[in-house]
Amino acid sequence: MDEAELPRGVAAVGAGPVTVHFDGASQTVGEVRLAGYGFTIEGAGLAAAESGLAVPPGHPRATNNVAEYVGAICALEHLLRQGYAGEVTIYGDSELVVRQVNGEYAVRTDHLVPYHARLVQLAERFRKVEFRWVPREENQRADALSKRAIEDAVADARSRRSPGDAGTTSDPDDRPD
Repeated sequence: MDEAELPRGVAAVGAGPVTVHFDGASQTVGEVRLAGYGFTIEGAGLAAAESGLAVPPGHPRATNNVAEYVGAICALEHLLRQGYAGEVTIYGDSELVVRQVNGEYAVRTDHLVPYHARLVQLAERFRKVEFRWVPREENQRADALSKRAIEDAVADARSRRSPGDAGTTSDPDDRPD
């Protein structure tokens, strides 16, 4: 598509490499376990930052490792939705996720198998993907986003409580199963 054909206000996705940072965090708040993810994307005319819960509050898979996987998965899904399938370098401070995806560690925990399979499947849709481990200090923005997802979930739950509730949400469908 010629640049002149693009509607005003729409940036073309470039062909250059993209850098992704992902992270995950988990925390028990009250009696409910929460797991949040975060990622950032930069390059090829793209810039994004996203955070959210990896699984519903209180879910048995609300673990740090699941949240880490979900962060990387959501970043690649975001790139594909934007029409980008070029070169991607993905940085994370999860040695487990990076080494499992690179084939250095086996996936021995049954509940991580589908997350690993999904991440590998997504990575195959790009021209080139490299997963690299970085120390937490070099992953601060994604780390902050994953923690913010948990903070936002706690704030959201508190805002939906009735004044007389003793730690439950006002909507029974919001309670963990």
